[in-house]
Amino acid sequence: MSILKSSNPAFGDKIWKNVDYTMSSPMTMQGTINKTLISLMLVIAPALYVWDMYMQGANTTGIMIGGFIGGFVIAMVTIFKNDLAKYTVPLYAVFEGAALGGISAMFEVSYPGLPMQAVALTFGTFLVMLFAYKAGVIRATERFKSVMIAAMGGIMVVYVLGFVMSMFGSTPFTYGNSLMSIGFSLVVVVVAALSLILDFDFIEKGVQQQLPKNYEWMGAFGLLVTLIWLYMEMLRLLSKISSRN
Repeated sequence: MSILKSSNPAFGDKIWKNVDYTMSSPMTMQGTINKTLISLMLVIAPALYVWDMYMQGANTTGIMIGGFIGGFVIAMVTIFKNDLAKYTVPLYAVFEGAALGGISAMFEVSYPGLPMQAVALTFGTFLVMLFAYKAGVIRATERFKSVMIAAMGGIMVVYVLGFVMSMFGSTPFTYGNSLMSIGFSLVVVVVAALSLILDFDFIEKGVQQQLPKNYEWMGAFGLLVTLIWLYMEMLRLLSKISSRN
């Protein structure tokens, strides 16, 4: 039986199959923290490089698209072949960093200072959620997990429907800067923030049950997936609010 049913795709039931507890030393909290910091550095470095390229007039569209596609493919490999996480998670971080650098630079040109605000809010939210989890204010109960899975499923449906509508020339309510669109983005930001609780719970339980050390990379991967999602939604929300001024 899996120790956690999480709405984070990085922590689905697939990763619990054929866990070999004898393959290495056990997972530790410090090891997970270290690997998370390494992963974040691997996101920031290419992001800054691509940002600089864009600001110097280079066309970074191909890099941005390639980063998102490459990141998605590597994420799928990580989820289904978690024994390769020590190789795939750093690659995922680099690809996503390149993509985020390009899109962040685009937002910076349209809304100066907005990406830095999104970064600050993302990590501020992370610290608040970590404090709330440690203090026991929010716990990853079974009911909480079920609500989160339903919420994320609903968000995915809305985004898919919006994409289909846009292909037929219709404008989904999630686009633009209407109050309804801003309200939807705010809901998504809240759901993304609460997803961090599931990540913290996975890591804590993984350490308690002494999962193999390779799962430190899976813990880092889960946090990275959620933080990137939260940052992107922060960008969307802030840009919608700024465009109304």
